[in-house]
Amino acid sequence: MLYLHVLTIFPEILVSPLQESILKRAQEKRLVRIDLHDLRRYTTDLHRTTDDDPYGGGPGMIMKVEPLVHGLETIRAEVPDLYTILTCPQGHLFTQQRARELARKDALMFVCGRYGGVDDRARAYVDEEMSIGDYVLTGGELAALVMMDAIIRLVPGVLGNESSTNADSFMEDLLDAPQYTRPQVFREQPVPEVLLSGNHQQIRRWRRREALKRTLHRRPDLLQHAGLNQEDRALLEAIQLATPSHGAGQKDAL
Repeated sequence: MLYLHVLTIFPEILVSPLQESILKRAQEKRLVRIDLHDLRRYTTDLHRTTDDDPYGGGPGMIMKVEPLVHGLETIRAEVPDLYTILTCPQGHLFTQQRARELARKDALMFVCGRYGGVDDRARAYVDEEMSIGDYVLTGGELAALVMMDAIIRLVPGVLGNESSTNADSFMEDLLDAPQYTRPQVFREQPVPEVLLSGNHQQIRRWRRREALKRTLHRRPDLLQHAGLNQEDRALLEAIQLATPSHGAGQKDAL
């Protein structure tokens, strides 16, 4: 079982999403346990203060170090193998590879930053700082939810069909190929004939070519880390020759 904790001043934000769809089923199957911790429980003043004005002046409020560290240390004492992550726009970028690594841990805790940031002294008490992208959210709760969703679906047994995750975008540093279902024709747009052929070898090759094409056109940076074989490189060469506007400047990605 993967044991997830979230330390936040707004646990209510997470309650509803965690009770829907795959996240709910993962908990019902006892493959995942999720505990939400209200940061205010770890304050010591009458008003349960979790933030204060920044030293040196400036806009916004800063999350106080005492309740953050108190909460971290209290929960870690109960869960010795706990790996702690501060949601922070300055942190390492969360990726599919990182999701796979974190899904193999026994216990994780997401510490949700808010307001103008956290007292910098709190950073020494977490194992890692992580961001979901180059933008700023009102708080770290949604970032924590995004990461939990990506991690939970990789826990064995959560999806039922393990091949579902193997076909996901980014699993091989490639975007997924286009997918289709009924109807066969929608507003004069038919499903590609190869997918109706029943020829599994041709379908596999088509999907691989389309995944490479989509990655080349939309995220060429991913190709630098993708494990491409000789067939992949031949397909990419053909794709680039067929699309001159994309060929220039992207050949280096190979």
